[in-house]
Amino acid sequence: MTLILMAGNDAVRTAAHPIIWFARRILSGAVVVWAAATFAFLIQCALPGDRAQIIINVTSGNVGPASSAELAAINAKYGFDQPLAVQYGKYLLQILHGDLGESYQQHRPVAAIIGEQIGPTIVLALAALLIAWCIAILTTLFMAGRDNIWSRLLNDTQIFLATVPPYWLATILLVLFAIKLRIFPVIGGNSPIGLVLPTLALALELSGFFGQAVQSEFTRVLEQPFVTSARARGMSDFGVRLHHVLRHAALPGITLSGWALGKLLSGAILIEVVFARQGLGGILVAATSSRDVPIVSGAVLISAGLFALASIIVDLTYRVVDPRMKLT
Repeated sequence: MTLILMAGNDAVRTAAHPIIWFARRILSGAVVVWAAATFAFLIQCALPGDRAQIIINVTSGNVGPASSAELAAINAKYGFDQPLAVQYGKYLLQILHGDLGESYQQHRPVAAIIGEQIGPTIVLALAALLIAWCIAILTTLFMAGRDNIWSRLLNDTQIFLATVPPYWLATILLVLFAIKLRIFPVIGGNSPIGLVLPTLALALELSGFFGQAVQSEFTRVLEQPFVTSARARGMSDFGVRLHHVLRHAALPGITLSGWALGKLLSGAILIEVVFARQGLGGILVAATSSRDVPIVSGAVLISAGLFALASIIVDLTYRVVDPRMKLT
């Protein structure tokens, strides 16, 4: 009877582990979003100038001072005349209800404006992440652990790509392949062919980071006893690399993927401006120049939420690739 109870308790604990792990990750993600929300709120409050005056100037297009009645009406409408603690509490409650505020310039909900534009940005970021991984895996499979000129050239190229700013690379690709060779359109749009150059501009830099992380671990794993055992059983060199070594060597790169996706989202905004693509880049540039703070703050919150979600997905992927990892 005692053994049965112990076994039952072990089963309950085993079943609870994934739930506890998931709850911890959700809590961590909530803390990230809260920190981003607090930062966005403080930035709004710390901007130079009167917020009501800024809204009136943006709406009217004038730069002159507004009347006291106009300022009082705007302060009452947006709650700027209330204590900061009250404003902060209402701001957090709005976010919990999915309300990111209203654009000063467009007079529309920020969530709707961002929702209309975020799709192309996410597609660009995910496409760049996929291509970066493909480049890193293929080059590692064929070149890692080999002492020849091509392996050394690959290593130097990866280091170079990892240090190149994406917007600089985007400009080079645009001038070379769109303006000079006219292979791709100058203005990318949202067509598949217009996605090629922006994706490469982001993916090439990221492939340098992934390549360095995966290649270093790949070379170390090649010297492990289980690799020698697999070769002794008659498995080809490429088979050993693909089926045994790559799975272990990819773990550092997978760990970097959560950080990489956050980097790609911010990088995609700059790349969209270079290639005149639809996405968050255009509306953020316009919002920044017109001091439309709610749109900028909303973009910060959405990016933080996506980063938190990406971190959870990366952790799950890490444990799928390496089952030895426990959900703790």
